[in-house]
Amino acid sequence: MPNQSEIAQRVVESILAQKLKPGERLGEQELADLFGVSRTLVREALMQLQARGFVEVRSRKGWYVVEPSIEQAHDAFAARRAVETGLLRQAGDEGRPLQLVVRRLREHVKDEQAAISGADAATRAFMLADFHVCLAESLGHTLLAGMLRDLTARTTLVATLYQSTHDARQSCAEHAAIVAAIAKGDLVQAAELMCQHIGNVESALGKAAVVDPRHRLQAALSGLGSSA
Repeated sequence: MPNQSEIAQRVVESILAQKLKPGERLGEQELADLFGVSRTLVREALMQLQARGFVEVRSRKGWYVVEPSIEQAHDAFAARRAVETGLLRQAGDEGRPLQLVVRRLREHVKDEQAAISGADAATRAFMLADFHVCLAESLGHTLLAGMLRDLTARTTLVATLYQSTHDARQSCAEHAAIVAAIAKGDLVQAAELMCQHIGNVESALGKAAVVDPRHRLQAALSGLGSSA
């Protein structure tokens, strides 16, 4: 039986996989039935997600996935640029062997390529988003990995809401170029490529989409394990 943190994590993972959409209702009883827990535990998980900026309470209507404004969107991308380029510029300072970092990231890029070739759009979206979490984890930054998971999930909501046109294969190719720069030991170039990559995703945003109001909780929250 999951605890509130595990329930919250499943919701974030479903956002990363673009299975939960901005503005989607999160019914307490539906979640309780899905996870086999009490509504009290679900409420605690939703309050945790509210504190992290992923859900909101609407008066007399219940809990909903947030719909970020365009200003909040740009703020989230700016935060990601600051964190991820900073991670890369300092990557050689901790004495962590970059070969191990490169090996793990190359494996991740291969998994991304496999997901892109497959038919599961949710796995593809999740793997592309998870690259950035994997980068922080492979560099030994557990705290920043958690922060990046939340920031990446926020920008995933943004990309979903504002109908991003950024192509999955382009994202994967940009990830591969970043890893290649790390492999060469050129961390300045890696940081510059990361900045360009995040900028490309941000610049691909369009207008806000009309969100489908139908409830898809069971489909959205099933089938995802914990992230790498």
